[in-house]
Amino acid sequence: MIDSPKTDQPLKAVEILLVEDSPADIALTREALEDSKLHNNLYVVTDGDEAIAFLKKTGKYVSMPKPDLILLDLNLPKKNGLEVLREVKADSSLRLIPVVVMTVSKDEKDIVESYRLHANCYIRKPVKFGDFIEIVKSIEDFWFSIVTLPPRPGT
Repeated sequence: MIDSPKTDQPLKAVEILLVEDSPADIALTREALEDSKLHNNLYVVTDGDEAIAFLKKTGKYVSMPKPDLILLDLNLPKKNGLEVLREVKADSSLRLIPVVVMTVSKDEKDIVESYRLHANCYIRKPVKFGDFIEIVKSIEDFWFSIVTLPPRPGT
């Protein structure tokens, strides 16, 4: 566990929602997160409907935490990733969650639409393992800076 140099309190784990239906890609993501040493809790759902249920805390997901980051495949059963992204960014309680699209799609329409819907990053699979670890490390650097900022006056 990493300690914050400002507070000497343990850093809160990054809550990550992985929306992915490929067991191989789920395993790769888990391995990359472990290798990166990013202190995280990874939650996995395998279709778009489950993703929305998790995010809106309905059904079996009622007690799940709000994720700090969403890793989103576009090619999903039941509801595709662009539909999930559209719903996330249209919901005022979810729209600020960073979304990293990770997909095999090289279709320019998917790339343009993902960014139009305010995805934070678009990564084509297969992702080189080293590149993915670098992305995870940049997420860790970002997260570390957010959770160690001094409190705002009056909070």
